[in-house]
Formats: sequence, structure tokens, C-alpha cells
Amino acid sequence: MLLLVAIVVAVALVLLVRGDLRALAALRFRLPWLVAAALVLQILVITVFPGPRTTLRLAAYLSSYALAVVFLFLNRRIPGLWLIGTGAVLNLLAIGANAGVMPATRGALVTAGVVPPGEVFANAAYVEHARLWFLGDVFAIPASWPLANVFSVGDVLIALGAAWAILATARRSARERRAPSP
Repeated sequence: MLLLVAIVVAVALVLLVRGDLRALAALRFRLPWLVAAALVLQILVITVFPGPRTTLRLAAYLSSYALAVVFLFLNRRIPGLWLIGTGAVLNLLAIGANAGVMPATRGALVTAGVVPPGEVFANAAYVEHARLWFLGDVFAIPASWPLANVFSVGDVLIALGAAWAILATARRSARERRAPSP
């Protein structure tokens, strides 16, 4: 949800500074199917086929992060993507160190009103004696607010990187459009 807010704010800022949102459509990514596959894997594991934690679910979930990190590395020349990649790696470190679960603090879960998943595989949950807990979901948007959820330092970097990518691409295009022809 934090990512959605960052994107909406970035688009609003682009409009405010008279940037060119059409420039986003002109971006050319290397191997875009990698990020699509990563998203599909996460949606399948968490939403479409929820169930208990299994080796297959865990492998698919961790593979989704690996695919995303490879995509981000291949496209690091695009402004902001290296920051998204850094956030993704931090999240992957926390998840990998905790047997495939993003550790969340009890305080963050309670603040956000997130109900523990029980026996169903979840991308974030309270983990007793979590390793690298400080990279986990330690922040929360309160339950009384719209889009309440928990989030991590990695999520913040991903959101900032996405906003940076949008703003830098749209502003650069607007400057090029206004530059006098030689």
C-alpha cells in the first residue's frame, strides 16, 4: 500500500511541475517478463492458492523476489530502480533469514490491525526471535487510517525509488520538450 501512495503522490507532483507522464510509456525495460512473472508468483502463492506453508510455496515466493532483483539489476540505468533494488534486497534478506517469512513486530501488527494468518502461508507475520528483525515490517499505518498495513525499511526504499523513477523520467522528458532546437 505504501508503494501505491508513493506512486499517486509522484504522479500528482509530475502534474504540479508540468512534467510529461507520457515519458513513462516510452521507457524501455530489459526482460520485462521477469517482473511480471515475479508478481504472478506472489499473487498465486498469497492470494489465489492460499494454504499452509509448503516447500513449493516457499520456493515460489523466494523465486519471485529473485526474479524481481534480476529485473531491477538489468534495468538499473533507469533513475530510481537501483533504490527499488536496494529495498528489494533488504526485504529478501529479512525473508530469507526467517525461513521465507517477512518478520513483523507485534507492535506494528497490532497498530495496523493485521490479524495473524494462522496456518496459512503469509508474506508477513510475527516471528519469535526473528533474525534481522530490524529489516522486517517494523512500521505501521494505523488501523484507523485508510490502507492500514505494516511495512519495512525495504518497502520505504522501494516506494521512494518508484517515486524517484516517475519524477525523474517525467521531468527529464518535459525539460527535453522545452529545450530550444539547435
